[in-house]
Amino acid sequence: MHPVFTIEDLRDAQVDARKNDLKTMEPTLAYYQRKGRIRRVRRGLYVSVPAGATPENVQVDPFLLAGMITDDATLAYHTALAFFGKSYSLHQKLYYCTHQATREATFSSIEFVGVRFPKALIAQHQEYYGVETAERSGLAIRVTSLERTLVDVLDRPRYGGSWEETWRSLEMIEYVDLDMVLEYALILQNATTIAKVGWFLEQHRGTLMVSEEYLERLAEHRPVKPHYMDQRRHEPGRMVNRWNLVAPQSLYDRTWEEPE
Repeated sequence: MHPVFTIEDLRDAQVDARKNDLKTMEPTLAYYQRKGRIRRVRRGLYVSVPAGATPENVQVDPFLLAGMITDDATLAYHTALAFFGKSYSLHQKLYYCTHQATREATFSSIEFVGVRFPKALIAQHQEYYGVETAERSGLAIRVTSLERTLVDVLDRPRYGGSWEETWRSLEMIEYVDLDMVLEYALILQNATTIAKVGWFLEQHRGTLMVSEEYLERLAEHRPVKPHYMDQRRHEPGRMVNRWNLVAPQSLYDRTWEEPE
């Protein structure tokens, strides 16, 4: 039995799955739960409890769990950075994109938060642009590529942590396909997001090998008037003229680098 499985997986594993609809599987699941062999995460999703473990202390790969929590779950934002080993710090909250309306789920003190795909992607049927398939414990899960994730955490900063966390995490990325970054940023159709991407790449043009020509292509789509980097928090800021951005002062000054 896989470490994480759905009720559909269990049905399909039966010798004659045709005779088993989902309702007939419920007594089987209830039996294994009573025996302490499985633990329910949410409706239709379960964790196997190996020998020597109990339902209370069973350890499960949180990325695998997040990747299977809905049938369309896609690891994204700070969680995608962590998946690729590019997060500055670890969070106890994992984000995944989904079409489904879901409630937050908690397993072993980790929160699993479903986020709707951006409306611009849904309108263009591009929800899975830049999504990769990865393997965890022999099971396939979806995760946004580093190129898409770079844009996503700048587009929706609330899912990337603080600006310091976001910046320091993105600075751990050693290489990206710049054409893919540009194409995805344009698909999102958000001038402020494009400006944020442009400013980040301009700051890291050496490490990411960003040409001036590429920056100009991004600058063509910057906001006409100054926009705050985060519309939800108008904290004291500093104007970044080329990109028509008002950046948080702490981010502009990189205050985390100041000597103690």
